Amino acid sequence: MDENTCVIAGGGPAGAVLALLLARAGVRVTLLEKHGDFLRDFRGDTVHPSTLQVLDELGLAEELDRLPHRKAYSMTLQTDDATVPIADLSRLPGRYNYIAFVPQWDFLNLVTAAAKRYPTFRLVMNAEVYDVIREGNAVRGVRYRDADGEHELRAALTVAADGRHSDVRRAAGLVPVEHGVPMDVLWFRLPRDPGDPGDPFLRVSAGHMMVAINREDYWQLAYLIPKGGFDALRARGIETVREHVARLLPFLKERVELLSDFGDVSMLSVALNRLRRWHRPGLLVIGDAAHAMSPVFGVGINLAVQDAVAAANLLAGPLAAGAEIPEPLLARVQRRRTPPTVLTQFAQRVVQHRLIRPALSGGAGPVRLPRDISRIPAIGTLARRFIGFGVRPEHVRSPVASHDA
Repeated sequence: MDENTCVIAGGGPAGAVLALLLARAGVRVTLLEKHGDFLRDFRGDTVHPSTLQVLDELGLAEELDRLPHRKAYSMTLQTDDATVPIADLSRLPGRYNYIAFVPQWDFLNLVTAAAKRYPTFRLVMNAEVYDVIREGNAVRGVRYRDADGEHELRAALTVAADGRHSDVRRAAGLVPVEHGVPMDVLWFRLPRDPGDPGDPFLRVSAGHMMVAINREDYWQLAYLIPKGGFDALRARGIETVREHVARLLPFLKERVELLSDFGDVSMLSVALNRLRRWHRPGLLVIGDAAHAMSPVFGVGINLAVQDAVAAANLLAGPLAAGAEIPEPLLARVQRRRTPPTVLTQFAQRVVQHRLIRPALSGGAGPVRLPRDISRIPAIGTLARRFIGFGVRPEHVRSPVASHDA
């Protein structure tokens, strides 16, 4: 058995950033990650201006810029007969007017390496959290297992940041409300040639949708399929996927044969949900564990990071002072982060209903949009600010302990 001021389950963006902010404030914090490393393929890699600004405020902007990444200054949609600019991020105010496509394992290694500079931080890998410790109605830590067996880790505050299938959330009896999605996503990669298009784009045609992300020497591709349709597609064979990719992206026609079977494909079961209550006495839920986001707009990482910053702004000071964290203070975190979560999910549901569902059904005919949505003043301004900064972007205001002075 061990004691901590705070234990965080889940080493994704929400958990890693919160751990860094708390350690920076002098809070004794342990971050538990169930895998042995952060190297997972096809995780969200889009780091938006709101998150870039947070990293800048933490003094990590230059380190991030040294990581392999690609900057995208615009977002476009390709239909059968046109390329439609959706958002011109280069017109955003401030230093960060682009989306950085950074492999998530590099992002997490950067954040946890920064946290390790503080003596109050501890990272435990291969630590699978499976239950919470209860004292009456309060959560007082977690139980986890690793190669050495089962352990208890007690803490004044437990944070569930362990993703959309959160075991901590389940153990605490919290159940999200599902809002439904029309699609799942197949992720795969194909080689990229120098003469290929440069910027990422969304390709839409009647019955089909695909996202193409330039990774310099390969394309990271997301092929959207109707919700629950993977087994039927797999029964038709990988050649069906090859045919669809070749028709949607003709420049890849000679490369689709490199998809040898469905072993080259990862299937993401898309969810869109939200907890009604993000807390119990001694427990706070953030990130995907509190609200699974649709891939629409690619904002999942950024909402998770914003949750972490808001939580640290409210909780780091009291935790560093050794104060008891009353549940109403945890409720303040939820109250602050609920409006941006609700509004973002509403926008995602609109896109799913108005664009994705009709496109995947094939019943809407050819997809037609104005030639340059980004140039319509109100829509262009709203789109780039929403995609770049989101709703209520957070700024780092948590304290810094004297060891950082």
